[in-house]
Amino acid sequence: MTETLQYPLKYAAKYHRYGMSPSKGMLLYGPSGCGKTLVAKAIANEVKSNFISVKGPELLSMWFGESEQNVRELFNKARGAAPCILFFDEIDSIAKKRGSGQGGGEAGDRIVNQILTEIDGVGAKKSVFCIAATNRPDMIDPALMRPGRLDQLVYLPLPDLASRLSILKSCTRKSPLAGDVDLDALAEIMDGFSGADITEVCQRSAKLAIRQHIYDFESGIPSTSACREINKAHFDSAMLVARKSVSAADVKKFERFRKSIQIQK
Repeated sequence: MTETLQYPLKYAAKYHRYGMSPSKGMLLYGPSGCGKTLVAKAIANEVKSNFISVKGPELLSMWFGESEQNVRELFNKARGAAPCILFFDEIDSIAKKRGSGQGGGEAGDRIVNQILTEIDGVGAKKSVFCIAATNRPDMIDPALMRPGRLDQLVYLPLPDLASRLSILKSCTRKSPLAGDVDLDALAEIMDGFSGADITEVCQRSAKLAIRQHIYDFESGIPSTSACREINKAHFDSAMLVARKSVSAADVKKFERFRKSIQIQK
């Protein structure tokens, strides 16, 4: 990501010397809740670039030709704010495979054609970069992922042990934690949890602590004995109702897609 985004802006002269054109786009794919949108915002902050975020369904319209016009206006806005990162969230909703009948027939095909045309035209300024995110990469039109368009495919998997620990620390950095809370142990038992699942557990444990604090206050329990921190019991209760939003079958599906892309390369 650093080479794809930062180098063309920071070392433009070197790209010109070696006769290389910067990439126009990147596709972030992976299970739901793994931080694809957050990564895109972090990238924009790192490169100190303008950032325009749009969800795929926002471009759709019931009127003939208006969806294509929305796409054109979006890219014109990005060119006017260059250098700019244009981020398409849920790209699978507007860029389904043409001719499959899943994208609303001819209307869906016209939107895909307009997006492809605009991405090809972005290269005139070389200061507008497109990032798309999806958790259904198998539904996207292959022409969108061909070299010269969204050719940088980045897989964001489920967080590993170190990532889960970092997420737990980030979610609880402003929360009062009791001494019996072991974040390292929690990170180990949360294997298979996405970032959104871990955040939900932290929020639920905080709600349980708030509920107990209010109950102690209304019951007249002295403030020295009342609940004032999130303890291990709150996390244990939250884990009892915790759920994994990503199944093992979903993970295997993404791994198969990733291997198929590597074989094509």
